[in-house]
Amino acid sequence: MLNGLWLGFFIVAAVSALAQWLIGGNAGIFAAMVESIFAMAKLSVEVMVLLFGTLTLWLGFLRIAEKAGIVEWLAKALGPLFLRLMPEVPAGHPAIGLITLNFAANGLGLDNAATPIGLKAMKALQELNPSATIASNAQILFLVLNASSLTLLPVTIFMYRAQQGAPDPTLVFLPILLATSCSTLVGLLSVAFMQRLRLWDPVVLAYLIPGALALGGFMALLATLSATALAGLSSILGNLTLFGLIMLFLVVGALRKVKVYEAFVEGAKEGFDVAKNLLPYLVAMLCAVGVLRASGALDFGLDGIRHLVEWAGWDTRFVDALPTAMVKPFSGSAARAMLIETMKTSGVDSFPALVAATVQGSTETTFYVLAVYFGAVGIQRARHAVGCALLAELAGVLGAIGVCYWFFG
Repeated sequence: MLNGLWLGFFIVAAVSALAQWLIGGNAGIFAAMVESIFAMAKLSVEVMVLLFGTLTLWLGFLRIAEKAGIVEWLAKALGPLFLRLMPEVPAGHPAIGLITLNFAANGLGLDNAATPIGLKAMKALQELNPSATIASNAQILFLVLNASSLTLLPVTIFMYRAQQGAPDPTLVFLPILLATSCSTLVGLLSVAFMQRLRLWDPVVLAYLIPGALALGGFMALLATLSATALAGLSSILGNLTLFGLIMLFLVVGALRKVKVYEAFVEGAKEGFDVAKNLLPYLVAMLCAVGVLRASGALDFGLDGIRHLVEWAGWDTRFVDALPTAMVKPFSGSAARAMLIETMKTSGVDSFPALVAATVQGSTETTFYVLAVYFGAVGIQRARHAVGCALLAELAGVLGAIGVCYWFFG
């Protein structure tokens, strides 16, 4: 899938460039495309330097949380809920802890770190699966919730914004939180409908109702604020949550007699190993997107969508963020490249860049997750996993667009 997507970018760019040269008489188009390749290769390295630091930093803190027992405590706290949502998984099974750790990494926006943990969780669930090729209900629920991208602290989005010169990288904190809540809720409800899960079970309601009331009350409070106040609140909460989480890990680790420095270095080494493998993918996708933009093909496609949106009488400012949303189900690296390219082209705090950042933080690479997670355990029949995951993806995109108009529109 990624091979076809990447090759398609270059083929479409080549066709567009030939059309501009032969029909439009633009002989300089090829020089612009070559220049874009080298510019994007340079940008890839610049982004990668900060990505090294971000992944190394947060996997170090995540290892402290793991050794301090915070992850284990979360697994125990969520155990009763998972027993209802995944009745085929026995209490205390290792899969619960791995699922919790995967959600923790996703919640911090560390999608690259969450993947290896998620693969371990899927293999643990496969041990309980009576079929070698058909996805179990527990595997489907885990995958859809994973694909819904519940992101509580999107540190990598903050990193990309900081790298592009955003004066306040955490500005999109609340929009992402609200949009990712939409995608996760729709993902959970769609799976519950397909699997006939008893969401009205008293234990499930004890978990869901307080969360829903808190989110509803918070949104009601936000509705009373102006756009300027919303942006300011998002910045304050983003930075406060970020630093508060670091202090929580350190203090609990110290109280539990964890050698926090040694634990941090141990996790940081893993983060370095994860990050160093990403540069080839980042270079490949950024260069492909750069060529697509330089050839005029991307602008041509967006202009077509923009005319349709204008015909419908809608505002068109979100259209320039759609490339990120359109490729995100297929490739995280392609969506990341689209996001960076949008920030670089339109401005890091422009409306399209803010929408693209929110989409990137509240959606997941659905087809990639399906292929990798199910492929790792030999699952061939995904059953209703694809439909539920795509429904959650759509909810995340629509939620991101709507929330950004609320906050920044």
